[in-house]
Amino acid sequence: MALVALSFSGAIGLTFLMLGCALEDYGVYWPLFVLIFHAISPIPHFIAKRVTYDSDATSSACRELAYFFTTGIVVSAFGFPVILARVAVIKWGACGLVLAGNAVIFLTIQGFFLIFGRGDDFSWEQW
Repeated sequence: MALVALSFSGAIGLTFLMLGCALEDYGVYWPLFVLIFHAISPIPHFIAKRVTYDSDATSSACRELAYFFTTGIVVSAFGFPVILARVAVIKWGACGLVLAGNAVIFLTIQGFFLIFGRGDDFSWEQW
């Protein structure tokens, strides 16, 4: 059930993103570059989890650095469409749709980590 809800919310987020690009009034596909931010946002977490796997500490410098990089990636994903709208590459309505899509997609990514990332032992049986 959780996987279905996550896939549904991811589809809703991508729908907002595509509407911000493909509606007749907007018609500019530059906002699709935020997909790069969506793809690279979990990478610092994966690296930190792999490096600090043996550590029993609740916090480590590597994990904090991963949080910092992830925060920078997420803020960049929200700032990119605002900058595009500010320089009149896209319209403000498209910016709003892309920002709504960003919020939904990043909440979906966070939900995935909260639901499936609890245990240290990862198995495909969770799917």
